[in-house]
Amino acid sequence: MGVGRYLREFNRDIRLISVQPDSPMHGVEGLKHMETAIRPGIYDDSLADEDARVSTERAYTYTRRLAAEEGMLVGVSSGAALAVSLELAARIGEGVVVMIFPDSGTRYLTERFWEAEAR
Repeated sequence: MGVGRYLREFNRDIRLISVQPDSPMHGVEGLKHMETAIRPGIYDDSLADEDARVSTERAYTYTRRLAAEEGMLVGVSSGAALAVSLELAARIGEGVVVMIFPDSGTRYLTERFWEAEAR
């Protein structure tokens, strides 16, 4: 929220896209399904220009791909952010997409999803 507010003040033309799980029963730790979650006091749903949804499976896939293909150990919410960013980049065709990896993968090292092959 804070980064989004600052960016909006910096440049009103910047579009902000929020990312959240596509269902209340998800496995994307670090992200909240806002319709069913307790909303943090700083949350402002009017700040984002678009609200993107991502499935747990897509978030896991991109988390594994980042590790296997780019050597980046990030968490599942980062995988979700990348999935949405790549979808956005394909959709807009022209422009600059900037995303933030919101977490590290160090706390997920014992998770079973690392065992699946990333292709």
